[in-house]
Amino acid sequence: MRLLVVEDDPDLNRQLVTALSDAGYAVDSAADGEDGHHLGDSEPYDAIVLDLGLPKMDGISVLESWRRNGKMMPVLILTARDRWSDKVQGFDAGADDYVAKPFHMEEVLARIRALLRRSAGHATNELVCGPVTLDTRSSRVSVNGNPVRLTSHEYRLLAYLMHHNGRVVSRTELVEHLYDQDFDRDSNTIEVFVGRLRKKLGIDIIQTVRGLGYMLSPPADAS
Repeated sequence: MRLLVVEDDPDLNRQLVTALSDAGYAVDSAADGEDGHHLGDSEPYDAIVLDLGLPKMDGISVLESWRRNGKMMPVLILTARDRWSDKVQGFDAGADDYVAKPFHMEEVLARIRALLRRSAGHATNELVCGPVTLDTRSSRVSVNGNPVRLTSHEYRLLAYLMHHNGRVVSRTELVEHLYDQDFDRDSNTIEVFVGRLRKKLGIDIIQTVRGLGYMLSPPADAS
């Protein structure tokens, strides 16, 4: 899953990017409203963390422009604790949730998980496909209750497919949502990660749809 952080405070920006990256997400960042607006308008993010008090272009204007342009990704806004009017304005502009500054990083992580879960139509942090379970809260994967160790890219790939369980996902879509902006993207690496995942999971849940991409579906004999 790929996220964007738009925050002008360099320390907070770095803290958010680090925490979200450590949680298993591919993360891009911007330090002002113009750059943030451009990235959100041109890249396919799964969710965005957006500060409202930004230089060059304020957060409300950025969000309103995204929504006018048909961008539907979930947006978590960051607001000053004593500015309730910012929260109202943010929701009216199209925000999905907010966190008031100062905040605990765990709250941001939990709200991002909830936004991603709801946007994909899931009710809990545990995503299940046959005997495979992925816990987005702990970033742990298990098969029939037995833990499976994955690399960060393998985890991102499985998490994206499990969030979109039952839908064919193209290689291009996977590349766009698994790697941050600075990563040397190569669709051929997706095949490598899929091969590794199949081997580590030990069961046939990742189906290749010829000419289209991949689809997650439980094994025929799964209960």
